[in-house]
Order: sequence, then C-alpha cells, then structure tokens
Amino acid sequence: MERRTFLSTLGAAGVTAATGFQYTVHARGRNATTAAGKNRKILLRSSWQTVNIGDIAHTPGMLRLLEQHRPDCEVTLWPNAISSEVQAILRKRFPQLKIVMDKAGQAAALDACDFFLHGSGPGLVGLKETQLAATAKKPYGIGGITLNDNEIKNHRELLQGAQFIFLRDTDSKRALEASGFQGPPVAFGPDATFALDIRDDHAAEQLCGLHQLTPGKYLCAIPRLRWTPYWEIHPESRKPDSDKIAVNEKYVESDHAKLRAGIVAWVRETRMRVLLAPEMTYQVALLKPLLFDPLPEDVKPFVATMDRYWLTAEANSLYANAAAIASMEQHSPIMGIANGVPSILLRQPTDTRKGQMWRDIQLDSWIFEMDDATGDQIAKTLLSIANDLPAARATAAKARDLTAIKMAEMIAAIG
Repeated sequence: MERRTFLSTLGAAGVTAATGFQYTVHARGRNATTAAGKNRKILLRSSWQTVNIGDIAHTPGMLRLLEQHRPDCEVTLWPNAISSEVQAILRKRFPQLKIVMDKAGQAAALDACDFFLHGSGPGLVGLKETQLAATAKKPYGIGGITLNDNEIKNHRELLQGAQFIFLRDTDSKRALEASGFQGPPVAFGPDATFALDIRDDHAAEQLCGLHQLTPGKYLCAIPRLRWTPYWEIHPESRKPDSDKIAVNEKYVESDHAKLRAGIVAWVRETRMRVLLAPEMTYQVALLKPLLFDPLPEDVKPFVATMDRYWLTAEANSLYANAAAIASMEQHSPIMGIANGVPSILLRQPTDTRKGQMWRDIQLDSWIFEMDDATGDQIAKTLLSIANDLPAARATAAKARDLTAIKMAEMIAAIG
C-alpha cells in the first residue's frame, strides 16, 4: 500500500494514542488534521547540529508530521546555530515556518506558544529550553528521543512534568520504566527522520551521473568510528579523549573489514556498483583508507567514493534510488526505510540504545551487532536482498508503514 493511502486509511479509522488521548483524523488531500484548536502555536525545539545529515533530518521529519497531523497549528522552530544552507532547505520545504535564532525572539516565542515540543534527538539535547518551558508553566512533550541512565536519574522531575514521553527505542522505555518512573505514559515513538521527505533530485542526478550509478542498482555504504571524534570536529571546544582514541584505533580495521566483505560480495555476485558515502563530516576522510583502498583490485572499478560532505536533501534523494544501504551509522538507514529501500544497520557497542529501534520496527534480520557478526553474515544478508529486491522492498515498506502509525500516535498526543 502506498504510504499516502496508508495514512489516509489510518486517518479515516482514528487511532487511540498510547498516552490515552482519543483523537479523530480527517482526510484532507495529502495531509490529515486532528480536532485540535485552530491557530494553536507549537514551539519546536530541534536542529541540534549540521555536521551530521541525521541531526539535520530530525527537524524536517518532525515538521512534516506536524504539517500532516496539525496543519491548523502555527509552528516555530527554536534551533541551535544552523547554517544558511540548512535554513534554505527548511524554508523551501516549509515556507510558512518561523525560525527564531536570537535570544529575544526565542523568549518571545516561548511566551507566545501553546505547546513546547522537544523534537527527536540522541537525548535531552534541548534540556535547558525544556526546563524554561516547565518554569513558564507551558505544557510540553518529548517526541522521539533516546534516554541514557544519567538523564533518567538526573532529570526525573522534568520528565515527570511532561504531557507525554515518546522514546525512539524500547530499550530507553524499559530503562525508564524499570527506574520506578511515576509520570506520564511512556510509549515508543520513532525518530522523526522516518517522516523525512525533503529532496534534491537534481543534485542526486548529477552525483549519479558522476559516479555512473544506475537508479535501483547500487549499494550505499557508510563507515563509522566507534567514538565520534568531536575533538577533531570542534577543536575549539573539545579536548582529545585518549581513551576513546584508543578504542577507535583498536577496532577501526576489524569493523570496516566486515563492511568491506559485504561490498566485495555485492560487487562480485551482482556486478552492481557501490557508493561510499559519509553521514558525518569527519567520515569523508575515512572513505578511501578504510573502505576503498583495501578492496581487491577486481572490485575497485565498481566502487565510487564521495570526496565531500553533503546535506540531507541530496543524500535523501540518492538513498531513495539505491538498491540497498549498509551503514554503521543510524540515520542513513532510517532515510532508506523512509523511502522503502532495504537498509541494514551494523551496530557498534559504543553506540547508544537507539539501535534497538531496528528490532522495534521488525527489522531484526537487518541489524548486526558488530562484535558478534562476521563479514560473511553481512555479505549473505546483502546478497539475499539483491537476489530478491521486490521482497526486500516489501519488508522495508512494512517497517516504514509501522513507523507511520507510531508517529501519528506521537503527534496526536499533543492534547
């Protein structure tokens, strides 16, 4: 079933959210609207950083959900510092969006809002702003984040004061509930990136032409160090962490050898091409030494390497036309599933609880725990996808439609 038809069907039936709110959804063209009051003002705290296409993607994903399910509400975005390029992408897709960058504008937006929404992210990234909303007696909710143990322990009162808490992985949900949490109902609410629809098809077409990528017939492969080297990305504010550097050096070759095994099998068995791509800025410099250079000579002619970082719209268009995605990062495969593209996740033990979401959306066979998996297992799964792409796409579409249901429940909880 097409996603648009699926959401319309969902809307016609009505859904009871996990929070207990009952709402009615009415089909309205490509959107759906709830019975919420007209012209309510929602202040969205999101847009955490721009050195990661996934952190960029959270915001347009959540904005699309609000557009679909709360089209009569006025939405204002309270971001971290975002580049003019990212602002342009957001304004092109959401021309009515208000963005408050200065302190005075942010204070005024908080004062005027009817509801404060902490958007998707790796945790309580907007902690201080959510605390301000609580102090101002504004109703607030948390939509689609991961929680770690320190956040659960140290910010209990703030969590208890929320109207709702939707966590993007059930590991976080179990941890919060096991702590004896007494607050609003806690439910699984997917990362809003699953709702992403921003595109730059022209840029993606140019990239495909440059690297001889035929739509529907290429694999995208994304690397990752076990610890993101923020001391390199932000040397002005982060000091090198010798322990994390040692972990990266210890596992960098063994981790990427497993991904390379999948690439080699893909090329030799399917004769389809591969694009090595970054999810974060620092990964551009890793693509050749970690993934391309060690490949066998007969495989290299089929493998292209990006030599620059890209932004979310271009990446989303290119991922949408891929045959499959194999990634050590989380958000590139989320974009893949959002487009119905088979996507496997190679999860490193240093990553957060968020990887559990692959099991939560019934993609158990497409997640590999890096310390337990072998390159042969990864290769076998990629080849099973390539050998029956229609079945693999059906699996991806089923996961995408499940996220659509859960994300609709998340937005419906804005009471």
